[in-house]
Amino acid sequence: MKGLYFQQSSTNEEITFVFQERENLPVTEDNYVKLQVKVCALSHINTKLLAELKMEKDLFPVGREIAGIVLDEPARQSTCRWRPPPPLTASAVVLLFSWSNSYLVYTMKIKLVGSKVSFFQPDDEVVGILPLDTEDPGLCEVVRVHEHYLVHKPEKVTWAEAAGTVRDGVRAYTALHYLSHLSPGKSVLIMDGASALGTIAVQLAHHRGAKVISTAHSLEDKQYLERLRPSIARIIDVSNGKAHVVESCLEETGGLGVDIVLDAGVKLYSKDDEPAEKLQLLPHKHDILTLLGVGGHWVTTEEHLQLDPPDSHCLFLKGATVAFLNDEVWNLSNVQQGKYLCILKDVMEKLSTGVFRPRLDEPIPLYEAKVTMEVVQKNQGRKKQVVQF
Repeated sequence: MKGLYFQQSSTNEEITFVFQERENLPVTEDNYVKLQVKVCALSHINTKLLAELKMEKDLFPVGREIAGIVLDEPARQSTCRWRPPPPLTASAVVLLFSWSNSYLVYTMKIKLVGSKVSFFQPDDEVVGILPLDTEDPGLCEVVRVHEHYLVHKPEKVTWAEAAGTVRDGVRAYTALHYLSHLSPGKSVLIMDGASALGTIAVQLAHHRGAKVISTAHSLEDKQYLERLRPSIARIIDVSNGKAHVVESCLEETGGLGVDIVLDAGVKLYSKDDEPAEKLQLLPHKHDILTLLGVGGHWVTTEEHLQLDPPDSHCLFLKGATVAFLNDEVWNLSNVQQGKYLCILKDVMEKLSTGVFRPRLDEPIPLYEAKVTMEVVQKNQGRKKQVVQF
């Protein structure tokens, strides 16, 4: 049974993806279940975060957003002569003894659901996100996972939709509900609304009764956003570099500024100091500060955001806040486990009722996952990529 892993070069700059043969999974522990993976979604791997958390390995598993079926292994029949069966573990149950030609025949069933698992039964359809420290790659036919990282998948939801939405749903909820307290009537600027995260964030904001403004990074993205219902209040096409995000937002809000900003990265320095890929599509941090309204919330994905004293003073005068979007915090501490499971369940419910309509690419087979993951890691894909088994 093969799984996909990645390894870093000695300089920690280049990443290589490799298929590795895996040993048989260990006996299922108390709160763990074994899943037959149906679909695994692909996301960019934050290698710097893994290094900072001291989680570096020679081979690190790839693929964490999974949807699959809880396994239950069929009974196995074995024989032994005048001796009892081998020592049993908590996960092995002898179902039947009988005699045949001086041989003791016993039927033994190996449980693939831990003895303390309370949420799931064999054959349940589930979806979840593997933790950062998982030993099992989601890009593998069978994985072992703690039950507290899983929720039931609704029947109406396809495998691809479930795995392809779960993480972006968590990120959107974290940004709009927990970091910026989204409520009806608020104005929300969602940068790059046609991305996988942006699409779910736009739909969640509309569902909560907010007024949504979004930027589009290409003509295709703009056309996609125009087809969304409910309609976006204003779509700002930044692909040609001529659109002014600040003026458009202030005009749309009557000069008051927006209440919530969810960015997709920002420019921090002057043009001469910025990487080429940031120059055209991303706004400068000063633009965000300018278009933010009084009492507003700026949720940023820029982990290296630097605010100078004048920037902080501007936020002080507006009574505004800056929050950093790091959805990994839910799994880094068990304190918020209950809230995390509620988010997962709500994401699946909204997916089932049609509130969430993810932007997915066509599912690919496992043998194409290596090449596709290289594209995802370079942030070159627009639609969410999923691998189907």
